[in-house]
Amino acid sequence: MTANPASATPETPLRDIARLMIENDCGQIPVVDTKGMPVGVVTDRDIAVRIVAEGRDTMNATASDAMSAPVQSVREDSTLKDATALMEASKIRRVPVVDAQGKLTGIVSLADIALAGKDGQTAKVVKEVSEPGSKH
Repeated sequence: MTANPASATPETPLRDIARLMIENDCGQIPVVDTKGMPVGVVTDRDIAVRIVAEGRDTMNATASDAMSAPVQSVREDSTLKDATALMEASKIRRVPVVDAQGKLTGIVSLADIALAGKDGQTAKVVKEVSEPGSKH
């Protein structure tokens, strides 16, 4: 898992979200409320599909305009199996990780699973997540 990921609020300008993606070399920024609890995520694909492709105003768009919500997350004490099952079922490549109070503490990605040396599990998750018809 990547601990303490960059995050934004629903009011964060979309341009700032894109800059966070560049600065952190990532394709997803969690969107949190004032208590640090995830309320959505903005992916690079969300920006392309929900804002750019629809011809919306990119200069004034905010995280809430592009984010996918509600957010799906796993708790810090979840197993790798729980995280991969959620990824497979929801066809998502990254999952926010929250503590017992629901506050964002990290993100687990397919790359994290691959780096953990779970090659068979990674191949299975990648296959399931990448099946045609995925919305994410």
